[in-house]
Amino acid sequence: MNKRIIKFISCIALLLVAYIPTIAWMLERWLEKESYYGHGLLIPLVSLFIAWQRRESLRKIIEDRKWKIEDGKWTMGGLWIVIAALLIHMVCAALKVYFVSGFSFVIALYGLIMFFFGREVVRKVTFPIFFLFTMIPLPLVWISGLTVQLKLFATHVSTFLLNRIGFPSVYNGNLIIMPNSRILIEAPCSGLRSLISLLTLGILFAYMLKGSLIRKILLFLSSIPIAMVTNIARILLLAMVNDLYGEKITMGFVHDASGFMVFGLAFAMLMGAGKLLEYEK
Repeated sequence: MNKRIIKFISCIALLLVAYIPTIAWMLERWLEKESYYGHGLLIPLVSLFIAWQRRESLRKIIEDRKWKIEDGKWTMGGLWIVIAALLIHMVCAALKVYFVSGFSFVIALYGLIMFFFGREVVRKVTFPIFFLFTMIPLPLVWISGLTVQLKLFATHVSTFLLNRIGFPSVYNGNLIIMPNSRILIEAPCSGLRSLISLLTLGILFAYMLKGSLIRKILLFLSSIPIAMVTNIARILLLAMVNDLYGEKITMGFVHDASGFMVFGLAFAMLMGAGKLLEYEK
């Protein structure tokens, strides 16, 4: 094995040790009940798979590259990036600001690759490295604020649509009141979980899209309305079933099954948007 690769792997191991508190924090957030970041465990695997697909071209660059003056500038730049990221991590770890520390981990990884392998390699793996940002959970205070706003938005829009399709409804905060029932839009029904998941998928789909940068951005942005629309569709379904057949039926199989069905619909819509943008050339 190339000595440079061995040194790189050793530095990655040391980096992981240095970031143990941050990694432990991320694992806790990924595995907690009703987690908004249950997909976080998959992100490193996806990034590794994308990088693995480029292994032949990366191997040729690493084996055949000739060190030049400009490469030396890039490697020193990588070293400074690592130093800056570690300094940020030290401060954040002391203050227990693990969200920022998680970002510094990805930046440190980028710097290490730049330092050991230079410009061409780091360019080839820029996307899988920065895709790791999507595994870093948002701070709980941000989650709480977004959840409240999304709950109120979903409640207002759902009440408006229910009235238009023949189900008289009024809202009180995040409570929808109907003639025979009432349904409370709680945190899991805010749509934030599906929004975060779809934004992550949107980044991945946009990367795979064969098209211009504008089309990639449009595909990524389309994940926002798709998440909103499918979540409201689920609330409408639950509200109607609840009013017609009662809470016992609604909060059992229908509630659980609708969650899977709606996410499947959102996934299909995102794929459809990607195909449409790829086709419209």
